[in-house]
Amino acid sequence: MGTREIKTPEDVPETSTSLGGNSDSFRRKKLGIYFTESDDRRAISGGYTTGGTTPVNIRGKPISELSKTGGWIAAFFIFGNEMAERMAYFGLSVNMVAFMFYIMHRPFSSSANAVNIFLGISQASSVLGGFLADAYLGRYWTIAIFSTIYLAGLTGITLCASMSIFVPNQDECDQISLLLGSCEHAKPWQMAYLYTVLYVAGFGAAGIRPCVSSFGADQFDERSRDYKSHLERFFNLFYLSVTIGAIIAFTVVVYIQMKRGWGSAFGSLAIAMGVSNVVFFVGTSLYRHRLPGGSPLTRIVQVLVAAFRKRNAPFSSSELVGLYEVPGKRSAIKGSAKIVHTNDFRCLDKAALQLKEDDGEPSPWRLCTVTQVEEVKILIKLIPISACTIMLSLILTEYLTLSVQQAYTLNTHMGRLKLPVTCMPVFPGISIFLLLSLYYSVFVPFSRRITGHPHGASQLQRVGIGLAVSILSVAWAGVFENYRRHYAIKHGYEAVFLTAMQNLSAYWLLIQYCLIGIAEVFCIVGLLEFLYEEAPDAMRSIGSAYAALAGGLGCFAATILNSIVKSLTGNPKEGRPSWLSQNINTGRFDYLYWLLTILSLLNFITFLYCARRYKYRQEQREQVVTDKLGAPSVNS
Repeated sequence: MGTREIKTPEDVPETSTSLGGNSDSFRRKKLGIYFTESDDRRAISGGYTTGGTTPVNIRGKPISELSKTGGWIAAFFIFGNEMAERMAYFGLSVNMVAFMFYIMHRPFSSSANAVNIFLGISQASSVLGGFLADAYLGRYWTIAIFSTIYLAGLTGITLCASMSIFVPNQDECDQISLLLGSCEHAKPWQMAYLYTVLYVAGFGAAGIRPCVSSFGADQFDERSRDYKSHLERFFNLFYLSVTIGAIIAFTVVVYIQMKRGWGSAFGSLAIAMGVSNVVFFVGTSLYRHRLPGGSPLTRIVQVLVAAFRKRNAPFSSSELVGLYEVPGKRSAIKGSAKIVHTNDFRCLDKAALQLKEDDGEPSPWRLCTVTQVEEVKILIKLIPISACTIMLSLILTEYLTLSVQQAYTLNTHMGRLKLPVTCMPVFPGISIFLLLSLYYSVFVPFSRRITGHPHGASQLQRVGIGLAVSILSVAWAGVFENYRRHYAIKHGYEAVFLTAMQNLSAYWLLIQYCLIGIAEVFCIVGLLEFLYEEAPDAMRSIGSAYAALAGGLGCFAATILNSIVKSLTGNPKEGRPSWLSQNINTGRFDYLYWLLTILSLLNFITFLYCARRYKYRQEQREQVVTDKLGAPSVNS
């Protein structure tokens, strides 16, 4: 039976047995059951499940032999691009503050804020890259174009660090002069050039970031029996490639900078990005693609406008035809399967209410399909979960600057080996590397016994574990900083805050570093997998961009929080230093860490509430099947 079956509520007989006297409850069920096409309901008998779209080649044509494309081989070409992008991102984040301070002669605090803002913008603007990929370009061409832009920005930064014309005079500028701010400042045009190439690189990163994970996940067949396990392993390996890129940035790039200078350090990032671009293009014939579905922004606005125009239309009326959906198996949105109706945000269902006056060719600004309405609902439902990860990003941003300042006051020797302070952030990467290596052999079997989940823990459970571990990390950071500060004052280091205390090892910081690394693995990997699976088919890049957007907002939140703390806790007229005093021994970093602990705990409670209320799309599909089987018979 391939005919369209959108029923009018009046067509459904009300039976007291199934209604229990609650006509409103039954009316809600009718809206959910009678909108799809009958040839899309074979999931009820177990023979067919909807979801997913047919992959195409780079020319937009269906792939005749899927076995020769996609899979792990194609995914490994994509891993290389992500590894280089993360290497460049972390290489800039760890080196640019020092470059602005030592070479451009900017104050340390303003350099740190400038880099935090750059990192925030580059992540928050990832929504633009996701929009372009889902709407017009597709994920492959978005990665290709923005990787090239990224490479251009890195090349410009390399020129800035290599040519004396782009930097102020370095003569007679020693460490004391730097601290006193008496070195020659960079000219306005020099700073303008640096900011321009820096933001060109950030713009390139913004286009790549939301697409790489989604494009890699696209390489696996959704109809495969092993799809879930492949997807989970992919996101773990994907984040492993992120970690390897970070480790290289914190070690090899830092070593190059120390031995060969700033130009060589930034040049190595540009070379790595160029090589990864070549590797990405070499794998072109192996990739599976998804067709862009047109502007998601237009579809979202159409739903809002149509729902507003029909805001006064009742769900039960003689003028009501039913909930509108196109006939057949496919939705009206290119690159998207149909989405089952849900009872969430019922005010938006008004956009899909088909009235008798909508006969003919109704305007999409007056009548939208159920799938289009459900896309908007899904995007709204993903916001609270993603927003709860902003706190983790805020902590990571604070660690990039505060922990490095702590390390300057501590002994960084490991035996005869003295590690540079800028190498300290490598330890979260090492803990991530070790955890991902042991994830399937240790964590999954252990947690499976506790939760009964086949993969050890669900996506939201992993996000929750990450947020919980991040609380332990920042709480320990507060405890240790309190001890470090009292030790410095007791042993006469209060004024000489740039002098390392030989009897207090910097490796006490490894506890907070390793804990935050574990938190990253569970939270970010779980979030990426969650967003990819839960986002609408034609909006998966935008869904992945939610994670980057949360990261960017975390960077901005860290900058805002630091400004508030400085203004509220410090008073120069009274001689009272702020918690974030440049002299770490007179400041109170421990108070800030404990404030972050309280905020993280409140955020975790909020997450538990949101996660408990969230229903996975698979659960909603199964509920529709259950409702259909339990619904009263309907005469066509």
